[in-house]
Amino acid sequence: MSESDSTPVVTVFLRNRGEVLLFRRSDDVDSYPGQWGAVAGHVENDDPRASALAEIEEETGLHEHDVTLAQEGSPFTVDDEDRGTRWRVHPFLFDTDTRSIETNWETTEAEWASPTALLRRDTVPDLWTSYRRVAPSIIGITDDTTHGSAHLSIRALEVLRDRAGMLATSDAATIEDARSRLVSTAHRLLEARPSMAALANRIHRVMHASRPELPPETTEINAHEAIQDALAADDEAAEQAARQVSGAHVLTLSRSGTVLSALRRADPSPTVTVAVSEPSGEGIGVAERLLDAGLDVTLIPDAAVARRLDEASIDAVLVGADTVLPSGAVANKVGTYGAALAAHRADVPVYAACAVDKITVDDEASDESAPARTVYDGPKDLEVWAPRFDTTPADLVTGGLLTERGQLTTDEVTAVAEELTELRAWM
Repeated sequence: MSESDSTPVVTVFLRNRGEVLLFRRSDDVDSYPGQWGAVAGHVENDDPRASALAEIEEETGLHEHDVTLAQEGSPFTVDDEDRGTRWRVHPFLFDTDTRSIETNWETTEAEWASPTALLRRDTVPDLWTSYRRVAPSIIGITDDTTHGSAHLSIRALEVLRDRAGMLATSDAATIEDARSRLVSTAHRLLEARPSMAALANRIHRVMHASRPELPPETTEINAHEAIQDALAADDEAAEQAARQVSGAHVLTLSRSGTVLSALRRADPSPTVTVAVSEPSGEGIGVAERLLDAGLDVTLIPDAAVARRLDEASIDAVLVGADTVLPSGAVANKVGTYGAALAAHRADVPVYAACAVDKITVDDEASDESAPARTVYDGPKDLEVWAPRFDTTPADLVTGGLLTERGQLTTDEVTAVAEELTELRAWM
């Protein structure tokens, strides 16, 4: 059977808080009754993405504005010899902020679950392969320059969980082999974004809880629980920040999931000035999302931050943190230090919002550089310096560090760093 004889279909995973939506197919459907699957359907008009969105609406009641495309995987073929059918599968992963769905007659049971549940269930053919095509990966984490460290730490935990689940259900892997592979995966994740303390602390937390044997089943469970704990911590840090900026005029920069959540949930809503945040310009997407949420938003070039602080009656600067040093200094997207200096001159308080897992045990923050072409893409052999991060001294974070444990003093930050040091004992 040739590829031209295959039937094009979409398989769509909806993800919410580290879990995906799984369906048990009704006994009334023609194909694979009683088996577990995801949102799925035929490709219409040779447009897989539009077909994926149409199937989401048909099978869950969610609309295009309820979901965000996270990953479109490369298509692959599945031969079903029992049915004499060849499918051409187009996998998709969409994120959604809601679990309120309305299923149709094709579904007899719906469940939000860890994707690794697929490894233990009777599923439609090659469903795990579809998931793996869109699942978080170490390469994806390494190359992601738009999301903040809280987001990427969750993706890293998903990678570790998925690897542990595969090893837990493998007949070929011995406990020694599984342990070796898990340790290798953990180290590769730690090396993927060395500047992001949240990623490191959360991986260390799972591995520490799974020692000494690091059995894959235990690691899988611990990683999945760590995802839920991390999301809860990020939510509470956002709530702490929301209370500080309710009704205020806030200046922010870069893309922090915690800050974005705080600004959207603050009541009354703040007025927000967002810096473009070059290199990468992720502030543009933040401004768009805040505008979509109904906030009063102004987007400014990075070079205008100081003038905006002088002239626009800014009440507070609110930023995230990629890393917080034991001294209380905040490593964040480049431009944060300059904004804090300008805020200090304008007598505007600076707050950094993050979970305590962003506190590092190291005295210096790791650094990353953006590609030179993000600054200069011309023909000359011009030397370019394009750091992604800078470090703002603790005395310029005048409003304090807002976390799930409340507002931390410098001494409390140091104590947390000592606590987090203990998690590295597994190595």
